[in-house]
Amino acid sequence: MSSQSSLSDSEEEELLLLVSVLKRKRRIWVHEINQKRRKLGENKLCLELQSHEDRFYTYFRMKPETFEYLHNLLEPHIKKKNTNYREAIPTKERLALCLRFLATGDTYTTISFSYRLGECTVSKIVTQVCEQIWKILQPEYIPVPSTKTWLEIAEAFQTIWGFPNCLGSIDGKHIVIKCPPNSGSLFYCYNKRFSTVLLAIVDPHYKFTYIDVGSYGKDSDSTIFENSSFYQLLKSGRDLNLPAPKPLPGFQQTTPHVFIADGGFKLETFLMRPFTRDAAMNDNDKKYLINH
Repeated sequence: MSSQSSLSDSEEEELLLLVSVLKRKRRIWVHEINQKRRKLGENKLCLELQSHEDRFYTYFRMKPETFEYLHNLLEPHIKKKNTNYREAIPTKERLALCLRFLATGDTYTTISFSYRLGECTVSKIVTQVCEQIWKILQPEYIPVPSTKTWLEIAEAFQTIWGFPNCLGSIDGKHIVIKCPPNSGSLFYCYNKRFSTVLLAIVDPHYKFTYIDVGSYGKDSDSTIFENSSFYQLLKSGRDLNLPAPKPLPGFQQTTPHVFIADGGFKLETFLMRPFTRDAAMNDNDKKYLINH
């Protein structure tokens, strides 16, 4: 019995061409320019910089001993095995490449030319190393504060900034990006650029206590905050080790500890925002606070 849907001559020719392309072996594994990486790549400069601490710091945004400390933590997690086709890129070079990308904000294309590596390889290295940096360092450097730590933060806010019962300052930062494929207007922000948002809570010394990265540029800071895991924990009152309410200076009635933010955030029992100028126009006390 013959098939009811046979291919036309042109369709059959296109199918044969596609099969031949798929079967065609890759001509080269590494471009001839990139084959000179060990002798001419920017990795050679990285080795020279170790003898010049000031230039090393300018290049990596950290001291040589910090680089070595970070490398020792990451080495078991970013090391790759050699294969029959190629030798694995050393762990120090992988870390150096990632740090240079983060320090400069250069494109993968720029980094790939300077380090003489494929653009896809650069992308994979940056992604994998960043994931391991977060996985290993976050529990140590941005852990959930203990109750004692929260109280120390509140005391410092009162001493340095004159604001009592304050546990942190919240704000968002739009980071300009290239529009992701098939994302429509999700990342198109109010300043007519494509962006992703870093939402952060900092202590009185500007150190991060919490971050949320990757939200849509179209969303407001308040929306991003309300969608964050930190907000959900605040609403439920669990797992954040927040201190109990205490009286403000000169008062006896207890008052909750709060976070502070700008006018883009919604007022909550745990979140204070400034008076708007419109609301203070007919209130002399509020007007005084805004102007001072």
